[in-house]
Amino acid sequence: QLQLVESGGGLVQGGGSLRLSCAASGRTFSSYAMGWFRQAPGKERVFVAAINWSGGTTYYADSAKGRFTISRDNAKNTVYLQMNSLKPEDTAVYYCAANYGVVPTKMYEYDYWGQGTQVTVSS
Repeated sequence: QLQLVESGGGLVQGGGSLRLSCAASGRTFSSYAMGWFRQAPGKERVFVAAINWSGGTTYYADSAKGRFTISRDNAKNTVYLQMNSLKPEDTAVYYCAANYGVVPTKMYEYDYWGQGTQVTVSS
């Protein structure tokens, strides 16, 4: 089992920044690709960003490109999502997820999920 705990969410004004963290425990973190997803009220959970085991390869949804940066620190068993230039439409619960091996962008391809952290962007 891999346990994931997100933190760093909160209320921020439009144009502001937040950095989300996802701390992992239980297995060898560096063996896992990591992803961030988000779910707005009444909507489906959607892909935001993903990173491979070493941090050398990243993927972003079009909505995140140029504003969000995913990174990881395998020594700290943590993956991050730096979010800049936030917009009200970024308001959602943000989830981190882990998959052993390859870097997926689909929800069903991930094995482990955190409980989520709320991000609210005011206009």
